Amino acid sequence: MNGPRKTALVIGASRTLGLGLAAEYLRRGWNVIGTVRGSRRTGLHDLAEASGGRLTVESLEMTDPEQISALRDRLARRTLDLLFVNAAITRGDIPIGEVPADMFTEVMVTNALGPMRVVESLRPLVAPAGTIGVMSSDQGSITLNTEGGQDLYRASKSALNQLMRCHAARHAEDTRTLLLMDPGWVRTELGGPDADLSVEESVPGVVETIERHRGERGLHFLDYEGQVVPW
Repeated sequence: MNGPRKTALVIGASRTLGLGLAAEYLRRGWNVIGTVRGSRRTGLHDLAEASGGRLTVESLEMTDPEQISALRDRLARRTLDLLFVNAAITRGDIPIGEVPADMFTEVMVTNALGPMRVVESLRPLVAPAGTIGVMSSDQGSITLNTEGGQDLYRASKSALNQLMRCHAARHAEDTRTLLLMDPGWVRTELGGPDADLSVEESVPGVVETIERHRGERGLHFLDYEGQVVPW
């Protein structure tokens, strides 16, 4: 590999898409920092042991602002070429009028507020020509919502997209690339067993799309095939 290795920080890398992203960047010769919740051993720890020191594991509960600040302090001497935030939960397909307030808050904090806190806090660690990516979904697209369902999950992803637009507008002079990524319908705990894609089919496309748009200023909402997703 020519020159110093690039470094990616993948938030939420313990399993499925996050773990797949960490593995794919390792395969491409990068150094990777991946975060997990708590101290439980995960697939990321196994990947780290086999990485020859190129993958390090950090602990982060993304809904805790103090833990985000502590992670920023621990990584203060690192320069990131990519910050990618991968986190989402769903609590079932419940009509919005039946969603309890505490469930609404939990999903919105996890899927929208938490990721944006990470972006805002860790942005200074990303190189001026680097990339900040957040895992979104085509279910966050208002244009594409013609069938309804998954009210709360859709709303949380739309909120995430809007908040990234706010971030991009507030930092309009920034030279970093900002990406909202739709990984497709993937067979994960969230996507379910009937989804179209495996993690192994989705992740290389996500990474290829991220790398293809490196150096392009502004915010882009794209899918794993590199296609623009309508707002």
